[in-house]
Amino acid sequence: MSQAPQSNEFDPNITRTIADYCMGLKYEDLSEEAVEAAKHCLLDWVGVTLAGASEPLTQILIEQAMSDEAGPHATIVGDGRKTSANLAAVINGSASHALDYDDVQRRLHGHPTVPVAPVVLALAEKGDKSGKDVLTAFVAGLEAECRIGTYVGDSHYDKGWHSTATVGTFGAAVAAAHMMGLDGEKCALAMGIAGTQAAGLKSMFGTMCKPLHAGKAAQNGLFAAELASRGFTSRPDVLERHQGFAYTQSETSDIPGALDGLGEHFEVRDVLFKYHAACYGTHASIESALKLQEKAKVPVDEIERVEVVVEPGSMNVCGIPNPLTGLEGKFSLRFCTALALAGRDTARIDTYSDENVRSADMVDLFQKVEIMPKEGMPRMVADVIVHTKDGVVHRETHNAGVPAADLDAQWGRLVAKFEGCAEPVVGAEKTAGLINAMRNLEDAPNTAEIMSFCS
Repeated sequence: MSQAPQSNEFDPNITRTIADYCMGLKYEDLSEEAVEAAKHCLLDWVGVTLAGASEPLTQILIEQAMSDEAGPHATIVGDGRKTSANLAAVINGSASHALDYDDVQRRLHGHPTVPVAPVVLALAEKGDKSGKDVLTAFVAGLEAECRIGTYVGDSHYDKGWHSTATVGTFGAAVAAAHMMGLDGEKCALAMGIAGTQAAGLKSMFGTMCKPLHAGKAAQNGLFAAELASRGFTSRPDVLERHQGFAYTQSETSDIPGALDGLGEHFEVRDVLFKYHAACYGTHASIESALKLQEKAKVPVDEIERVEVVVEPGSMNVCGIPNPLTGLEGKFSLRFCTALALAGRDTARIDTYSDENVRSADMVDLFQKVEIMPKEGMPRMVADVIVHTKDGVVHRETHNAGVPAADLDAQWGRLVAKFEGCAEPVVGAEKTAGLINAMRNLEDAPNTAEIMSFCS
């Protein structure tokens, strides 16, 4: 790509187009489904953040923040102490991705809520903003990152960039700009400041750096908006300009796809939620294995071999062949498929422990699993084929990329997941309070009650 991306159908000034739209977004513009879906995202985010609050990487970040003696403006979720909005964003963003149990969105090619929610809630707490302010800014940030994710396309992710980190930085910046009341011009400059900080490598998957990507995206996006509000300069066309974001980090660009339905369809409605505590790239194989066992009930000791057919890119995300730690197990199609076939509870966080990964029975089973990349296989689809010792073959397929059609049913599933994440940390009473507060977030004058329940 030697020139800034061009299109005969759409205005190529995509940075400013997105900035103007997102800064002009009002609560009254949001559809009922967008508001409902946003509350689902935020409830789920609080739950997985509480669950990740005691993880070693979170504790290290808290120790660093306390040594800086910053704040106190924003709450560290699950800890209760306050620090600066900037440091709360990186801590809470990292904690929310620590267990890899947070939501995903196909057009972003990553996790949409973890870079955006920490920023919105930190600024809401600092500035005494209402629930409607939170919902609107959150939808704006998610709208931006998912459309930018579409703009840079699959090649950005396939090259090794972690979109949650890179594109998520833009989402955080746009959300922060909306919370601060910036106009489209200032927002475009904030996006420029964000873009020059955006980073995050998929080679870090399976280490503490992957969750840090989400925290740094939140922190850098917030920092970008704060600088832009003070007059810090950047380029207002960071996405499309020569040697800009798309030029340096993608082989293709899709302006029509990025702007398709802008103002008509909200990206938040297409968020996908995790009901298994592992990389989303493993969920189709887990679901296929669960469906297979529900029908066939194959005893584990009767399994001779297992084939898992997935698209080739899965191998760069969750293809760890022989995991040695629970964290690595979350990124192993072989291990996750074996868990499901063995009837282990893949929704439980402690299922992905070092002990389970190394246990003789699980090692024996996942060694029988062969991952078979297949060109043309859709993303988020997996075929699981089980061959038994008596020659019988069982097969199931699942597509994990379809958003829920019934939002009420989705809320019920998320509440059950939330209770499992939150109750061990804050107790049943505060968990119930959080669920009720999030259910009625649009009526809240501020976020004080929500944050009081988070410690």
